[in-house]
Formats: sequence, C-alpha cells, structure tokens
Amino acid sequence: MRAYRVACDSMAHLNRSAAKLMHAHKAHAATDITGFGILGHANNLASNQTQPVSFRIHTLPVIKGMMQVDKVNNFKLLQGLSAETSGGLFICLPKENAARFMKDFYETDGRTCWVVGDVVECDRKAFVVESPTIVEV
Repeated sequence: MRAYRVACDSMAHLNRSAAKLMHAHKAHAATDITGFGILGHANNLASNQTQPVSFRIHTLPVIKGMMQVDKVNNFKLLQGLSAETSGGLFICLPKENAARFMKDFYETDGRTCWVVGDVVECDRKAFVVESPTIVEV
C-alpha cells in the first residue's frame, strides 16, 4: 500500500470542507492532532490499520516561533511529541490523490496542506525521521 499522510492547517477553522474532500479523494483514515502531538496520533492510527504498516513522518508543521522555544524548554518538538504540532488534521489517502486533495483544499478554504510522510510496510508504528523538515505555520 502506498499512501501519503497529509497534514492540513486547521488550527483555527472548522473541518467541514476537509471532511467533504476526504470523501471525494478516498481518504483511508484521519484524526485531528491534539495534545499527543503528531506522533502520538500517528501511532494510534498506525496501530489500528488492517495491514502491518508504519507511518514515516518527514515533515513537521509547527506553530510559528515554537522552534526557538523548543531550544530552551525541550518540548520534544522535533520528535513529534509536542502539543505545538497540534491543531491540524492527519489524513491518510492514496498517494495519487494527495496533490489534488491539497489543491482542492486550498481552493475551497484558502488554507494550506503538506505531505508530512508516507506509508511503509512495517510494525504498525509511526516514527519521525532523524532530521525532519520543519514548516512554521
């Protein structure tokens, strides 16, 4: 199974448009990212998949300015465990649908999405790569 994980900037918006687009683009699963950070929620989704897959997270959308705060307080931001990665949606959809979903989402809501990772066959866990790309939102 090859799919992408897409995170949408919905930190201060309703998710109605995203929900409609998830149906249209054949999303497999989704969750909002709250206090467990992106990794906590990704692990929950990975552990509940029917196939033994893992989610490899290579991009972390974070609240602007939190990288500087993390350097002082070590919120484990780069490990995906901090709440400062929270507020968005973590959506699992077919790889071939990701670009169109993101385009449609931007055209519908004027908000941005990012491909934050991909699916690999493995042990039903999520992990953040060693040096993830940081996107400040």
